[in-house]
Amino acid sequence: MLTAPQNPKTGSVPVERRRHQRMKVVLLGRYMLPNRMEYPCQTTDISPGGLHMVAPVKPMVGDRVIVYLEHLGRIEGTAVRTTPAGFAMTITATSRKREKFTAQLTWLANRDELGLPEDRRHERIVPRNPRCIITLEDGSEHAIRLIDISLSGAAFASDHQFEMGTSVRLGGTAAMIVRRFDGGYAAQFRMPLSADALDENLEL
Repeated sequence: MLTAPQNPKTGSVPVERRRHQRMKVVLLGRYMLPNRMEYPCQTTDISPGGLHMVAPVKPMVGDRVIVYLEHLGRIEGTAVRTTPAGFAMTITATSRKREKFTAQLTWLANRDELGLPEDRRHERIVPRNPRCIITLEDGSEHAIRLIDISLSGAAFASDHQFEMGTSVRLGGTAAMIVRRFDGGYAAQFRMPLSADALDENLEL
């Protein structure tokens, strides 16, 4: 199995993460831990040598992680640290694959600088009834206004302050808060909605 370059003095891999410029690239995806359990995630920044993700379940430092990200596909690496919202990992790749990866990242970073939303792969609809209740893990409920909904998530407005990575239920749909923007929040569904259900009469 391929391994990332090591620090010749310490033999550690994390130095690879610091060699590359990190880009603020937001991508949705899924990751698999050594126990073969999969979870949804969202990147906050990526470099050719590593990435940081908002994630509901954190691996142990040193665990091998496999990530599938939109636009970038399969990425393998090793968890190097945990953060309040998720974890950071190095990326294991050949020099040729890393060059291609760098080109993809540059394009994605430039795209994000234009202000494009985090995920437009799926059609987004504005619900006829925007009123919804969001329920937190402690059972507390808050009224929100849905802005739009796609197969993979929803944007909503709320006066309540939510932490990134928080597990919630939008109506009866399990989700995770993944992004804050001017005027509201974005939540990623734990499981994508059925394409047949996506119309303006949809109620979560």
